[in-house]
Amino acid sequence: MKVITRKDEKTREAGEWKILTGNHAVSYAAKLARVQVVPAYPITPQTTIVELISELIASGEMNARMIRVESEHSAMAAAIGASAVGARVFTATASQGLLLMHEMLHWAAGSRTPVGMAVVNRAVGPPWNIHADHQDAISQRDTGWIISFVSSNQEALDTVITLYKV
Repeated sequence: MKVITRKDEKTREAGEWKILTGNHAVSYAAKLARVQVVPAYPITPQTTIVELISELIASGEMNARMIRVESEHSAMAAAIGASAVGARVFTATASQGLLLMHEMLHWAAGSRTPVGMAVVNRAVGPPWNIHADHQDAISQRDTGWIISFVSSNQEALDTVITLYKV
């Protein structure tokens, strides 16, 4: 991560600016939101979100528990369980991973267990497709989840924090 120090144009005070990728902005937002449990399974292009969260937890910068699971379906099942006992939960996925979570998305919405989730949009298509697309998220629109789309890294950070205020 790059840190830039510069003076604010209006106040002339020095401050730090952090230049983050969208995925790293989401990771730091999970930290700022004081997430307690992060069940996740890595899938491109979401992998760097859970990698950074794992590093933040390992270094002690983030007080949370990372649960490594065998699939996205299991990640959402663990998220629902953690939320049901009162934990603040966050997970992330993309593309086919979100499709694999489909059954559990209905369960989470129906049982009113709050779970924050970032979806790094990627086209759904065999055998392998890494192009940006909204098919993955739009296909879940009737599952009972509130869906927000962002247009910048700053919006991604702000929106993840806002997930826990809704």
